[in-house]
Amino acid sequence: MDILLEPNVAYLILLAGVFLGFLALVTPGTGLLEIGALFCFVLAGYAVYNLSINWWALVVLLLSIPPFIQATRKPKNRVYLILSIFLLLAGSVFLFAGDDGLMSVNPIVAIISSGVMAVSLWVVVRKSIEAISRRPTHDLDALVGLVGEAKTKINDEGSVQVAGELWSARSAELISAGDHVRVVRREGFILVVEKDG
Repeated sequence: MDILLEPNVAYLILLAGVFLGFLALVTPGTGLLEIGALFCFVLAGYAVYNLSINWWALVVLLLSIPPFIQATRKPKNRVYLILSIFLLLAGSVFLFAGDDGLMSVNPIVAIISSGVMAVSLWVVVRKSIEAISRRPTHDLDALVGLVGEAKTKINDEGSVQVAGELWSARSAELISAGDHVRVVRREGFILVVEKDG
């Protein structure tokens, strides 16, 4: 366990935990990212407990969370994500206090790992947030108003071809096979149609 008390190792473990934690927030699901982040935080916590730290850097680390939450709520405004990444890196680099009271992490390790972390978070988290906030490409409500063709006779039930797909349909009036229909509304996966024209 002495290797965990090496500030450079503790710093890298902390960065890995933060990276996995941020990924877990924007891509929930399997639980693997959450478990990995928790494992890294426990190991980093052991180092924080046993090494001297700069408490102000811990506060800076915690201050990186609100801008990240804002970044997930307002994906178009990238300033929040930039601020969160900056605070995260600044806090983590200076977390472990050195003899001079500032940092005990090797500057070369800090620059390289911080750069990799910043670019990775910027690309992965930004793309994940954009994907979450994007409207689905196959939006069933977009079918309303489209014109299609009745493939069978439609009254209480039938089939229509709309937007290149075959759908179950119903209509208040009798519609013959081959007639053009317009989608009036959607009830689950059944389209309510009327004769077009």
